[in-house]
Amino acid sequence: MLKAAIVILNYNGQSWLEKFLPSVVKNSNYPIYIVDNGSNDNSLQFLKENYPQLSNIILPTNLGYAGGYNEALVQIDAEFLVLLNSDVEVTPFWDQNIINLMSKDPLIAACQPKIKSFSQKNLFEFAGAAGGFIDTFGYPFCRGRIFDTLEEDLGQYNDIIEIFWATGACLFLRKSAFIEADKFDTDFFAHMEEIDLCWRLKGLGYKVMYCAESEVYHVGGGTLQTGSTKKFYLNFRNSLWMLFKNLPNNELLPKLLIRLALDGIASIQFALRGRPLFLWIVLKAHLVFYANIPRLIRKRKEIWKKRKIKTIQGISPKSIVFDYFIRKKNIQKLFTN
Repeated sequence: MLKAAIVILNYNGQSWLEKFLPSVVKNSNYPIYIVDNGSNDNSLQFLKENYPQLSNIILPTNLGYAGGYNEALVQIDAEFLVLLNSDVEVTPFWDQNIINLMSKDPLIAACQPKIKSFSQKNLFEFAGAAGGFIDTFGYPFCRGRIFDTLEEDLGQYNDIIEIFWATGACLFLRKSAFIEADKFDTDFFAHMEEIDLCWRLKGLGYKVMYCAESEVYHVGGGTLQTGSTKKFYLNFRNSLWMLFKNLPNNELLPKLLIRLALDGIASIQFALRGRPLFLWIVLKAHLVFYANIPRLIRKRKEIWKKRKIKTIQGISPKSIVFDYFIRKKNIQKLFTN
């Protein structure tokens, strides 16, 4: 068994591989696997000609982030699996520092490094920043990033702490815990699947960590561009699925009702700002959520049958939407009071 393996999921990402594989090959201490998710560009030919030493796992169709990694990771015999987006530049010891941390504590099931912007390297990046959390209604946020507000990295998050979720852009996983938690939910396809997984891991008694001793730079939107209608739809739909599966019985109905109402308000705001299509996308996400309730009930039963920790730490008791948009609290105050 390998100590660790770095696994990059690729879908029509030849340009990202050309740009970022050199830093990964140069700075990584573990074997690298490229998982091709049914690409129809020249990614495979590029890898064959330029990186014949790397291992390839070829999937016949695009299974999304969740399905692609589920299929590939079971084929790799390693204690730790490092899921790395193809649009990430890594730095020296980025992998070794986190593997060392996870090796010392068998309860650490997932971890992420400090995620900064590739285009503005003094800023944190949207996908993960300095560690992920969710608010009481299931809206995700990060230290260093609240909605569209990014903080400058001034060393304020140079720590190692337990968080609620670790970003899928650079996600370190203990394979045994990943399997125990039943892997990613393939119905999510992409977006929110890492938060759903981390919630389930924490429910099994594991820790999810952030380690600033490791640092990477992420472009973001490498497969689904920021602002795309598909990305918008998946975020709204998958967030509702995640809440239905993981919220305790006494919180499920009231929080879902409030969340549905907040989604409706957000969609109206988009329409008033000249983006009426997004109102329909939110409505579609809600309709698909309702249609899948019987399926979600079955999934929920399986999760709660295995859950060991009923009250999960790391969920903010406040509404990040209310504090940020109504009370106008700045990003630092959101974490201090």
